[in-house]
Amino acid sequence: MTRWDELFCDLEGQAASLDSLRQAGEVAEVTRAEQAAISLVERLREVVGAAIKVELRDGEMLSGQLRRVAEQWLLLDGNSLRGHVEHLIPLPAVSAVSPLTRRAHPSVRVTDSLGLGSALRGLQRDRAAVVLSTSGGQVSGRLSRVGKDHVDVTPGDIPGAEPQTVRFAALLRVSQP
Repeated sequence: MTRWDELFCDLEGQAASLDSLRQAGEVAEVTRAEQAAISLVERLREVVGAAIKVELRDGEMLSGQLRRVAEQWLLLDGNSLRGHVEHLIPLPAVSAVSPLTRRAHPSVRVTDSLGLGSALRGLQRDRAAVVLSTSGGQVSGRLSRVGKDHVDVTPGDIPGAEPQTVRFAALLRVSQP
């Protein structure tokens, strides 16, 4: 092999190496872009049915089986000292979730787009006894009115009691024993 052949072989090797590095960089960039487009809701949908831990923005830790996920809320089956409890948790109240997989699952149900108000109206219709947790404390009773961005809770044990109005933005969880 002549000196020129060696030079051209070396240059071809360098070019191939650079091309390989460029392709790896492009793949990494595409991967990062794809990951940036994945929402927490899509990752949560991948673990529906699994046991998870949810930390609320006030530091409260809840654990249980993830039953449903919608764009604005998740439903967690858990246990308390009193037994089985369901927690309807607005997604803005969630600080952290574990464990999650690296995979994501897109929306497939029409009900995935139901808002928090729709879920709360279901509890109102059923006259379910609930406990609403906010950063300011808890309110127990039955949902008497569900508006666009608020809910009225009428205490169940106090005859003639006035309902208390709670903004959706203040909700950490709505629990139903």
